Amino acid sequence: MSEEMNDVEVKTFEVGEKVTGQVTKVEEKQVIVHISDSKLDGIIPISELSSLHIEKASDAVAEGEELELEVLKVEEEALILSKRKVDAEKSWEDLEKRYNDGEVFEAEIKDVVKGGLVVDLGVRGFVPASLVEAFFVEDFSDYKGKTMTFKIVELDKEKNRLILSHKAVVEEEKGKQKNELLDSLKAGEVLDGTVQRITDFGAFVDIGGVDGLVHISQLSYEHVEKPSDVVAEGQQVKVKVLSVDRDNERISLSIKETLPGPWDQIGEKAPKGTVLEGTVRRLVSYGAFVEVFPGVEGLVHISQIAHKHIGTPHEVLKEGEQVKVKVLEANEEEQRLSLSIKDLLEKEEEIPTDYELPEESKGFQLGEMIGDQLKNLNK
Repeated sequence: MSEEMNDVEVKTFEVGEKVTGQVTKVEEKQVIVHISDSKLDGIIPISELSSLHIEKASDAVAEGEELELEVLKVEEEALILSKRKVDAEKSWEDLEKRYNDGEVFEAEIKDVVKGGLVVDLGVRGFVPASLVEAFFVEDFSDYKGKTMTFKIVELDKEKNRLILSHKAVVEEEKGKQKNELLDSLKAGEVLDGTVQRITDFGAFVDIGGVDGLVHISQLSYEHVEKPSDVVAEGQQVKVKVLSVDRDNERISLSIKETLPGPWDQIGEKAPKGTVLEGTVRRLVSYGAFVEVFPGVEGLVHISQIAHKHIGTPHEVLKEGEQVKVKVLEANEEEQRLSLSIKDLLEKEEEIPTDYELPEESKGFQLGEMIGDQLKNLNK
C-alpha cells in the first residue's frame, strides 16, 4: 500500500476511538501492534502499557497477544495507542462496584515504595503503611510479590486515587469471629486461653479472638495482692466462663474455678486429730475462724478456745495471729471444719471443791489459825 493510501486509512481513525490490535513486536520502550480489520500498525509507548512503572515493555505484554486499545494520537502513518487507558476505564467500573459492595478481594503486591505498597488493579492502587497490618511493621521488603486480601477504603476516579487496606479486612474478620464467639459462649464452659494484659484489678485473657476479664478475686483461692504474682503475659491458662454480656461485649472468666477446690479431699488433708498451724482470720461472738489451708477456714468454737471460761474470743485471740489447732471434725460436703485450740493447751491447775485440811489442823478453827499467824507477825 502506498504512503498516500496509508495516510488516508490513518485519518479514518479518531482520538479516543477503541481498537483491537495484535502484538507483532516487543521492543524495550515500545510495542508494535497490527490493528485488526486494517492494514495499519500502531505503536504503544512503554508509558501507556501499564498503570505501574515498568522498566521494559516485555514486563507487560508478549508477542502475539490481542489487546484492547485506545487511540491517543493520529500520526501520518501510524496510530499512537494506549493499553493503560482501556484497562483503567474497565477497572474503574469494576472497582467502583467493589467499593460500593465493600468487597474483599485478593491482589498481588507489585512494589514496595516509601510510605506503603503498590498494587496493580488496572489502576495503581496504594496501600499506606498504616493500613497494611493491624500491627506495626518496620520493614515491608518481604511483601513484594505477596498476595493479600484487601478492601477499597477510598476511591476518586477524577483524581486517579485508589487507596486499599488489608488491615480493614483483618479487623472485619476479627469482628465477625468475636460476634460468633460471643454468641456461642455459655456460662460454665471451660476454655484454653492466653494472658494478654495484666492490670491492678485482674488479667485479660484471649480465648480465641476475644478477651475476657479474670478479676483479681477469680485468679486463685489464695488471697492475691497483685495479679502479676499469679499470672504472666503470654501464659497459657484454663478459664471458666462465668458470664457473657453480649450487648457490651464483656466476658467474665475465672481461673480459680478450674483449679482443685480448697475443700476437695479435706478429710484426707485434715483427718480427725490432726494438728495444724493456721491464721486467725475473723473473730465472732461464738468463736474464731482460722485459715488452715488457702481458702479453707475452720471454726474454733468459743468453748474450744481455752480451758477457762471466756466471755468473748477477743479476750485471748486477735486477728492475724498464728495458732496451732487440732481437727475435731472435717466435712467436705458441707465445707465445714471444727477445730480446737484448747485441746493443745495444758489444763490449768484447779483447787478441788472437796479439798480437806490436813489431819493435824482439824482440831483448830480457821480463825484461830489466822489469829496465831497475826500474833507471830506482831512479835
